[in-house]
Amino acid sequence: MNLFERGVKRTFDIIGALLGLILMSPVMLVIYIMQKVESKGPVFFKQERIGKSGKKFYIIKFRTMKMNAEDDGPQLASQNDDRLTSIGKFLRAHHLDEMPQMWNVLIGDMSFVGYRPEREFFIKQIVELRSDYEELYISRPGVTSDATLHNGYTDTMEKMIRRLDMDLEYLQHRNLWVDMKIIAETISSILGGKKF
Repeated sequence: MNLFERGVKRTFDIIGALLGLILMSPVMLVIYIMQKVESKGPVFFKQERIGKSGKKFYIIKFRTMKMNAEDDGPQLASQNDDRLTSIGKFLRAHHLDEMPQMWNVLIGDMSFVGYRPEREFFIKQIVELRSDYEELYISRPGVTSDATLHNGYTDTMEKMIRRLDMDLEYLQHRNLWVDMKIIAETISSILGGKKF
């Protein structure tokens, strides 16, 4: 992307995130109440991730797992994870747990389209196999991507490497048209109930 396209992308991110937060606030309020009724734990889940230029930030989601989900250390999530709460299963199935990430997009930690930000714990394991992972740091991570749509839950190292290949491919060919196609496919998949 050239400088102009990056400026358009960031402007779209800001406007889209702001409108999304306003329009989806009733849905998020319902989720907030449901979470409070089901559990005494926090409604939101904050987790440190690595983003643009290798900087750390906190990704925000609706909490979908039990409070003791990682008492034994960092673990990869799977589609039918037994650590999910009953509401968490529903939120994950319909990707509603991702909505608070619009705040991450608004403040500039993330973009709507880009590689999925990972935890440092797993990045170190990936880098042992593929040092080119750090090439991703030239751009903001994203809420969605081709890898998000077509690689499924990244619950194995093999899938992490495949996701890296897809993310690097995106970086080489990214432009506004590609971003619009990914956003359109993401919306279509969510509305159509596709599991990804």
